[in-house]
Amino acid sequence: MSHPIIALEHIDITFHQKNKKIDAVKDVSVHIKQGDIYGIVGYSGAGKSTLVRAINLLQVPSAGQVTVDGDILFADGKVQLSSADLRKKRRNIGMIFQHFNLMAQKTARENVAFALKHSPLTKEERAEKVDDLLTLVGLAERADSYPAQLSGGQKQRVAIARALANDPKILISDESTSALDPKTTKQILSLLQELNQKLGLTIVMITHEMQIVKDICHRVAVMQNGELIEEGTVLDIFSHPKQDLTRDFIKVATGIDEALAKIYQQEIVKKLPAQSALVQLKYAGQMTDEPVLNDIDRRYQVTSNILYGNIEILDGVPVGELVAVLTGEKLDQALLALEASGITTVILKGRV
Repeated sequence: MSHPIIALEHIDITFHQKNKKIDAVKDVSVHIKQGDIYGIVGYSGAGKSTLVRAINLLQVPSAGQVTVDGDILFADGKVQLSSADLRKKRRNIGMIFQHFNLMAQKTARENVAFALKHSPLTKEERAEKVDDLLTLVGLAERADSYPAQLSGGQKQRVAIARALANDPKILISDESTSALDPKTTKQILSLLQELNQKLGLTIVMITHEMQIVKDICHRVAVMQNGELIEEGTVLDIFSHPKQDLTRDFIKVATGIDEALAKIYQQEIVKKLPAQSALVQLKYAGQMTDEPVLNDIDRRYQVTSNILYGNIEILDGVPVGELVAVLTGEKLDQALLALEASGITTVILKGRV
């Protein structure tokens, strides 16, 4: 089994303020594989940014072990590398932020070139590299523009080009789309996905939006009050969330809560017919291609009135969700048959 490119083992991060001790991160272990897009999700104050800053020791842990690309950076309560080696290691880890952190008095080209200040490249090689990076992020034609002349999405593209200047293996994105509108967010996520595939870049996404995780991540860790409460593939977490907080995040990301509020106002739901139930069905993979409701109609004479339907592609796997009123004398048998075929069924109203 290949070793993770990032291994955080039993990380504690404690701050002391006046006479107060704040446990920002409590015994968190995370393993991130080379080439993964890994999401760390949680609300403000969950400890996700603090944890991720331990990857390049911008935040030195209080306890635990940090290993990046085979090198132990922190263990036994102390930093294991010399200052020079740590600086070298940090060049392998690019970072992009919510507010871009560009220098206002420098052009896009100069902002990217600034990251190559300590590079052994010649002046000509640097200029060529900067042009290549701006082309890579789709911003070649704005190389001489200043940040004030760029849109939010264009600024973030400059920031991404700058983060890639030293050919990092890892890119950390700290809420990098939070300041962007939905359309621009999609474009930046699509660019990150492209870079992940083209360059084999490992990307760590810190976010408070499960929608972002759903769109591009392979695995996700959910944090709350400094603790890791759930971790797994995006498909697993979305299909079978174990924690209430995770379920809340997913409801917002899928929009099911808003849909249900409207569904409960419909006449058919307010006055459910006899032998009926309002049912939520969740299914994944091949099941999304199956005519499941036709089957239960044919086998059990249970009719379905579909009130809501949605299919997402999560990490290449289709995942579907339906809300329907099912009606028929053999409703109980039909529901058991649905469960037996691998469909998660939740009775929202009616027969239990």
